[in-house]
Amino acid sequence: MTKTEEALALASDMMENWAWETITVRPEPNRLDATLKSTDDLIPIVVALRVKRLGYLSAITGLDLGVEAGELEVLYHFCAAAAVITLRLRLPREAPVVPSLSEIIPSAEAFERELREMFGVEISGLKTPERLYLPDDWPEGVYPLRKDFDPSVLQ
Repeated sequence: MTKTEEALALASDMMENWAWETITVRPEPNRLDATLKSTDDLIPIVVALRVKRLGYLSAITGLDLGVEAGELEVLYHFCAAAAVITLRLRLPREAPVVPSLSEIIPSAEAFERELREMFGVEISGLKTPERLYLPDDWPEGVYPLRKDFDPSVLQ
């Protein structure tokens, strides 16, 4: 068994047989996607991934599923060898909140700050809430990576 296969097998076992409610799929041979049912499970799962040495946090991605869906999705990508383990978490478009990972993974803060300013996802426990990319005079409540973003509000 290769290191990639070992990492994915261990992660799959952890997600499916531990106390968390997750749905796992293998969209590609080197990938495991785990959809979390609750934001409360995010920190314990990330801690478990770290304890089991199942990769490093390579990115946090925001997805807008559209106004009609009423949801955003946050993806946490962990890489171990060629394995990619993605934690997927759906949030309501209105007042979306996730806990910060920066106490566990300090480098997560930059990804979290970007998620906050580009998608409007509040990060509870974020130590540095200042903007990363948008200018200081950017209007509050305007998130440029949401599908309903209207550039005319900036004029």
